[in-house]
Amino acid sequence: MSRLTLEGAYRQAVKAFSDAGLPHPSEDARHLVTGLCGLSLTALIAEPERVLSSREAAALETAVARRKRREPVYRILGAREFYGLDFRLSAETLEPRADTEILVERCLFYLKKIVARKGRARVIDLGTGTGAIAITLVKNCPDVEAVMTDISAGALETACENALINGVKNRISAIEGSWFEAVEGRFDMIVSNPPYIDSNQVDQLDPDVRDFDPRAALDGGPDGLDAYRSIARDCETFLAEDGVIALEIGFDQKQTVTAIFRDAGYARLEAVSDLGGNDRVLVFASGR
Repeated sequence: MSRLTLEGAYRQAVKAFSDAGLPHPSEDARHLVTGLCGLSLTALIAEPERVLSSREAAALETAVARRKRREPVYRILGAREFYGLDFRLSAETLEPRADTEILVERCLFYLKKIVARKGRARVIDLGTGTGAIAITLVKNCPDVEAVMTDISAGALETACENALINGVKNRISAIEGSWFEAVEGRFDMIVSNPPYIDSNQVDQLDPDVRDFDPRAALDGGPDGLDAYRSIARDCETFLAEDGVIALEIGFDQKQTVTAIFRDAGYARLEAVSDLGGNDRVLVFASGR
């Protein structure tokens, strides 16, 4: 029977990750050990002598081997927290990241104003992936309904599962297709975190991203702007009067994405930086 304690498991994992040259061995070990044992992060301090079961020890051994091959921690665990909610991951979905919470915060700001004015709001999340954006918005705004679209059936299946887990399935629907394909009606908010990395840069990404996030969710075409052009081209058909468009962008894309939407008839309301000071979110409204 295994006599491996939480503290012992943590120390073993830290050493394995350090030896493998991983950049954050302590953080990775802490999340894997507690996550696989179904414990909070504070358990390592509160109960370091807790003994792992044989099943937990075996699962941790497998997880450590996977992480050493650069598989991300949250993909190993199968889920990740985003804006205080839990989201399951799949091979077809991009792992939601903290930068996207900035996009959600700005969306909530505008949605609350729309709801105060109209009593309700309708949102479409283009290229939804896990559904993190749409689900978080609906969860935080009871008078909001959302449509999630994605070109991947597998991603939409994961997103619908996440909507059910987070208790908002009755206010969210899903449409399989590329951007606005098969979409009907108008929306008070169009939101997207589209692929925005240049095609020739995708293979240069960190292996944690390059080898495990779906390429379709990363590759934005030769200049990284294909998705923005597609969205800007069709917004007029689907954006409600006085509606807003909120987008996540790459750190060096503020001016080019602004130009794309300006040429399509939209005025930029604001540009928001992430915690690192990089341009991350743009919000537009009709400039006509």
